[in-house]
Amino acid sequence: MSGTETAAADVVDIDYETDYEAGQDNVNTFGLEMHNPVFFISAILIIAFVLLSLIFPHISQDGLEATKAWTLQYFDWFFVIATNFVLFFCLAVAISPLGKIRLGGVDAKPEFGMASWIAMLFSAGVGIGMLFYGAAEPMAYYTDWGGTPLNVEALTPEAERLALGATVFHWGLTPWAVYAVIGLALAFFSFNKGLPLTIRSAFYPILGDRIWGWPGHLIDILAVIATLFGLATSLGFGAQQAATGISFLFGVEASLTSQLLLIVVISGLAIISVIRGMDGGIKLLSNINMVLAALLLAFVFVAGPTLQIFKGFGTAVVSYAEYAIPLSDWNDRDDKIWYHGWTIFYWAWWISWSPFVGMFIARISKGRTIRQFLTVVLIVPVIVAIIWFTTFGVTAIEQVKEGVGQLPAGISEVPLVLFQMLENMPFPYIASSLAIVLLIVFFVTSSDSGSLVIDAITAGGRTDAPVAQRIFWAVLQGLVAAALLVGGGAAALGTLQAGTIASGLPFTVVLLVCCYSLFKGLMSEYRLLSAQNVLD
Repeated sequence: MSGTETAAADVVDIDYETDYEAGQDNVNTFGLEMHNPVFFISAILIIAFVLLSLIFPHISQDGLEATKAWTLQYFDWFFVIATNFVLFFCLAVAISPLGKIRLGGVDAKPEFGMASWIAMLFSAGVGIGMLFYGAAEPMAYYTDWGGTPLNVEALTPEAERLALGATVFHWGLTPWAVYAVIGLALAFFSFNKGLPLTIRSAFYPILGDRIWGWPGHLIDILAVIATLFGLATSLGFGAQQAATGISFLFGVEASLTSQLLLIVVISGLAIISVIRGMDGGIKLLSNINMVLAALLLAFVFVAGPTLQIFKGFGTAVVSYAEYAIPLSDWNDRDDKIWYHGWTIFYWAWWISWSPFVGMFIARISKGRTIRQFLTVVLIVPVIVAIIWFTTFGVTAIEQVKEGVGQLPAGISEVPLVLFQMLENMPFPYIASSLAIVLLIVFFVTSSDSGSLVIDAITAGGRTDAPVAQRIFWAVLQGLVAAALLVGGGAAALGTLQAGTIASGLPFTVVLLVCCYSLFKGLMSEYRLLSAQNVLD
């Protein structure tokens, strides 16, 4: 080896030299592998929140709403600047020479085929949300339900264009960049540097061995809490929509009791998926999700206003490109109600989900180059978002414009919009039943993959912790979702959003620091591989 190669290798070896082993601080009792103190502090805080929310629901709701109001008043700009920065960071890494680095080393091979890989990305990352908001979000922007983007006049052609563009903005490049940067950091430091697959490992270039102490404990605890609230928000949305759909089809009241019962049943199904493992659980269900989602999408496209939907694809693309910068502005917004109620909520939701989805993406992305990883994680979701939201959104908007069914009267309940739309199409009961089944499978997949990720964090980076621990976290996810629904009462949707925004703020700081740490790690790796002449 030349002197240059030796020096580069020495720098990298010294940078990442550690005696720490994954799970060495774990408490092994009752056959469990619980990291001390991350598991215990996280569990105690979350259980305390559940109990207090159930015992004092109004106090819980008021507290979350007050935290939400304070966050929006003082830190709305912070969410926007942070997500904009993360997007530009990901684009810069993707087009730079750093994109040649392969996750897992130069000889690593992908563990999953491209189709299964993409299927799992969507099932874990956005499934419930896309179904919940697919028709409702574009229609809400068009009809001025909770404000309109950029204060455009409702029920106008311009409102329709912005409805599509703003929806894709919320589900496009910016949010997936948040997922991508956490996923890339975890995959790189775990597969290329041999560190445990846990959030703290992404900060090794900055903190060194201090990540095994309280700085690292705090990072992981914040990640667990943010993930639990982000997951609980989605599970709460899913329970609301499934209960509403069942009520719409069979006349069963969509009460709080029915929503809680659904959470119990679906959490039980998630436990079965946990027991079946990655291939028999998450992978299988993810592939089923993609097939069912494609069937529902194709049905709405063919049975709906096909020509208008087809034209809408181009409108969505042009509108997204035209309005992305104005929608990303945080100064002197005239549409503050809409901006806070939608954009800031979404950015906080994506950030709170990023430890969960990021770690899950990392788990399934070994063997991909960084450029391939970022290209797929950023670009493919934008294409899918355009197709999905245009198909469902244009169909709902056309029913409003033509005075068909119940939608022209406005949105009464967000979870009901999808079923009110399907009611005016052929085979409404079959289509609505398919939507409910798809929703439940998405629900199960999110809960299973969420428990997988949280368990890894609270087991000190161990990915082979006992199944019982994953079951514990699956149950706790359901309890948090139930607590938020109980605490919110009739305003449960707002309470779910408040919990997400409150938990997303502190992790936004972690996200930004992670970008810097990842850049340092990638530069170190690039210098080493360049010296060895092993980059393609």
